[in-house]
Amino acid sequence: MAAGKEIRGKIKSVENTKKITKAMEMVAASKMRKAQDRMRQARPYADKVRNIAANLGKANPEYTHPFMKLNNAKAAGVIVVTTDKGLCGGMNTNVLRAVTTKLKDMQAAGTAIQAVAIGNKGFGFLNRIGAPVVSHVTQLGDTPHLERLIGPVKVLLDAYAQGKISAVYLSYTKFINTMKQEPVVEVLLPLSGETLKADAGQPGWDYIYEPDPQSVIDELLVRYVEALVYQAVAENMASEQSARMVAMKSATDNAGNVIAELKLVYNKTRQAAITKELSEIVAGAAAV
Repeated sequence: MAAGKEIRGKIKSVENTKKITKAMEMVAASKMRKAQDRMRQARPYADKVRNIAANLGKANPEYTHPFMKLNNAKAAGVIVVTTDKGLCGGMNTNVLRAVTTKLKDMQAAGTAIQAVAIGNKGFGFLNRIGAPVVSHVTQLGDTPHLERLIGPVKVLLDAYAQGKISAVYLSYTKFINTMKQEPVVEVLLPLSGETLKADAGQPGWDYIYEPDPQSVIDELLVRYVEALVYQAVAENMASEQSARMVAMKSATDNAGNVIAELKLVYNKTRQAAITKELSEIVAGAAAV
């Protein structure tokens, strides 16, 4: 029964793996609810800041913030938002595939690349393909903190304001629902009219500025861009927990199927061994 003993060892090993994947599924389900609540709570702030920024831009047509100006620099920045950990299905693979396509298009157009990595998986990927990473942040934990995101992102914001790069792209995984998350590569800078749009049904707002319009608009648009980055990280974390829960549930179900197949093979092997022993006993008795 050497074969039977080996099969029993495999069954035990798969059962242990099943326990681990089941536990990870339960943990991901618990974290997923918190991540989704955090993501939904961040959306109203980003929408309100967008609305205020749009009205401020219309109220002061004589002043244009650097984030809204176009320049012809032969370089562009890319912010890549990924996870720090794996075991979340094809989520990171999908967003990195979209980033790769974007980088190839930029290189084909002769545009130099400056990258910022948020998350360990994206940081490792950018290093492997040889992309110049000007800053990065990893190990964000389960809760994103804006103060940790501002520093790395500010490198590209300052470069755009100084006219060193012509655009900044933000790539992350957008949360649709628990079963669906889609990779997104969108333009963060320059801020276009499509991005900054006021409510059409509301009249134009009038403002009293203190100390002056330029200082207020400069501060507001920087906060607005930071809010967009924070929202992208929150969406990515919600997508991560959802994808991990689904992946671990699939792994648990597959482990159950493997265990059932191994038990069937073990029973067949055991029955064949018993039948062989009985045949040998009967043959021996008949020979006597």
